[in-house]
Amino acid sequence: MDLIPAPRAAVFHGDGRRFEFGPEPTLAAGPGGEGVARWLRRELGAATGWSLPAAGPGRAADIRLRVDPEWGTRTGDGAWGGAPGGAPDGAGAGPESYGITVDAAGVLLVGASGAGLFWAAQTLRQLLGPGAYRRAPLPGRAWSLPYAGIEDGPRFGWRGMMLDVARHFTPKDGVLRYIDLLAAHKLNVLHLHLTDDQGWRVEIKRYPRLTGVGAWRARSRRGHRASPLWNETPHGGHYTQDDIREIVAYAAERHVRVVPEIDVPGHSQAAIAAYPELGNADVVDTRALEVWDDWGISENVLAPTEAVLRFYEGVFEELLELFPAEVSPFVHIGGDECPKAQWKASAAAQERIRELGVDGEDGLQSWFVRHFDTWLAGRGRRLIGWDEILEGGLAPGAAVSSWRGYGGGIAAAEAGHDVVMCPEQHVYLDYRQSGGAEEPTPIAYVRSLEDVYRFEPVPPELSAKAASHVLGAQANVWTEVMEDQGRVDYQVFPRLAAFAEVVWSRLPEPRERDFARFEARMAAAHYARLDALGVGYRPPGGPLPWQRRPGVAGRPVEGAPPNV
Repeated sequence: MDLIPAPRAAVFHGDGRRFEFGPEPTLAAGPGGEGVARWLRRELGAATGWSLPAAGPGRAADIRLRVDPEWGTRTGDGAWGGAPGGAPDGAGAGPESYGITVDAAGVLLVGASGAGLFWAAQTLRQLLGPGAYRRAPLPGRAWSLPYAGIEDGPRFGWRGMMLDVARHFTPKDGVLRYIDLLAAHKLNVLHLHLTDDQGWRVEIKRYPRLTGVGAWRARSRRGHRASPLWNETPHGGHYTQDDIREIVAYAAERHVRVVPEIDVPGHSQAAIAAYPELGNADVVDTRALEVWDDWGISENVLAPTEAVLRFYEGVFEELLELFPAEVSPFVHIGGDECPKAQWKASAAAQERIRELGVDGEDGLQSWFVRHFDTWLAGRGRRLIGWDEILEGGLAPGAAVSSWRGYGGGIAAAEAGHDVVMCPEQHVYLDYRQSGGAEEPTPIAYVRSLEDVYRFEPVPPELSAKAASHVLGAQANVWTEVMEDQGRVDYQVFPRLAAFAEVVWSRLPEPRERDFARFEARMAAAHYARLDALGVGYRPPGGPLPWQRRPGVAGRPVEGAPPNV
């Protein structure tokens, strides 16, 4: 079967035997399976017309759900319910592992946890075919499954995507849609980039101007920052606190963790426009600043004062209530790309450097990071930031998003810090997918579907001990040139499907991976699944006419990206 991501072990009967579903199949959920049962009744019910009632007394259900914590400790012990030939070696392990059996008795889904059971349900949906992704049943459709046994489990615990909602705002329903798309690919982390120079996207009740002013910019540049074109329509939006609670709860039901990012001390012009006292007022007239309407890195950064720390502690206090620790243990503080010119020119900043005894302006940036590292740790959370945060030293529990290449991740892992690999040279999905002239707003290097499929999150030079600190990887979606859902879909898919297989499946070394087989699985079924879900992906033959952006300048970079 054409499953994506590929399971660790699967055996399908070759004799044509199938389990045929009747017009009203039944469903039974054991303890811990209630959430998956609700999801199946809602999603499969919409596509098939089934209500999936409970089986009558003394009768076995057609679909049976079970959580078995011991499942995650089994490795090829034949535990998948008599699948033909027994379970292959090394299948199934860990709390997100699962098994599926299809035989004359029906369908059995077993998960080592609620998450594992949910991933089993996602595989069941794929087995049923692209029609199972529709929102209403197609006429005349009969449903059946081949007899089969599957055991599966992920390679990494962190399988994520970062969505930049600051540069171009994604409304709440669009975020919920992407949570469903992540879950359909067995991805389990959504990193939301909530603040930047170009917009502040989360309501903070004690600081209403953050969204009253900071959520809106007067206009937006069309294309790369060298483009002469502008969209003169004001752009913005934000999530209310109840919106955030809904997003977090919706994600938790689908076993997706949401990691919020509030950027400090750089990428902060939207906040300074709302509250000018946050900026370096002895260097620039911060009262004259507006939310930035251009791309790139603004010179306007936070002032290194105790008052600014207290302000952002207030922000994080509200944020922690919105993102409970049990579903969002990590909080991202950015920490990257902080220009130092204003601090160098500021008498107040220079006095602060002397007071703190830090090493110049770089030491001030590290002081910001270390403060919130300690502050978050004291409240039971773990700080994570872009790899620049390594430069000033970190507390033991802090983690690093390695974006400038593998180098930061290697240094962090060797120092004993957990790492999420997201090197721009491999998994920045704003990068163009082809060198063709019709590629819309082409940015940076070509990162094709095959390039992403050959991405390896664990660099070979890591020691075994250091490699254990690689939590996983995520693909990053920066939206400067993605003005709407269609542009985001085009840049993200189908490459996110390749990325999902990289972080879920145990693949060979990059050069040995069977990309042709992956392409065949995409063509045989997965593009049809995406079609049924309404995803505006990039077709294999190149952009459709409506996906092009003629005349909108990008910033293509020729050649292969450096492997750093």
